[in-house]
Amino acid sequence: MPKMKTHKGAAARVKITGSGRLRRRKQNRGHIMEKKSSVRTRRLGRETEIHSGDERRIKRMLGL
Repeated sequence: MPKMKTHKGAAARVKITGSGRLRRRKQNRGHIMEKKSSVRTRRLGRETEIHSGDERRIKRMLGL
């Protein structure tokens, strides 16, 4: 059986912390920033944890 390849799209979007948790960027920060309040943009700038329901699937994509 061949080796499993890393899903490069997932690898570019997800970071693994030292404790093994998965972190991702929040959506809605890409463009059209003028109409979004500064409070909202600060909140969107932080990273967040990946939902526990998706964790197993994404770990498999990353080859963990």
